Amino acid sequence: MKRARFSEEHIIAVLKEHEAGEKTTDLARKHGISEAKRQKAFEEENAKLKKLLAEQMLHAAALRELLSKMVGLATKRAVVAHLQAVMSLSERRACLINAQIGS
Repeated sequence: MKRARFSEEHIIAVLKEHEAGEKTTDLARKHGISEAKRQKAFEEENAKLKKLLAEQMLHAAALRELLSKMVGLATKRAVVAHLQAVMSLSERRACLINAQIGS
């Protein structure tokens, strides 16, 4: 297993310097962190976030589809009443949310 180049204490010290207002590029140069490494780390993080977003969007679309097939008019009225009671939403806002679920 490859040993990390920077210890936890060193990483914390660099982060504290950044919080104190030092520029990221200056810190990278000072501590020997290359731009390529930073760019790769940002790209990896971005890929993870995109994957999470895609999964959540798929999940929401699946729920919308399921609810639109299952929910009748009486149930929609009950959903609006529930949103008004539990979340203190206006009737208009509850109806808008209900419409978004059904579409």
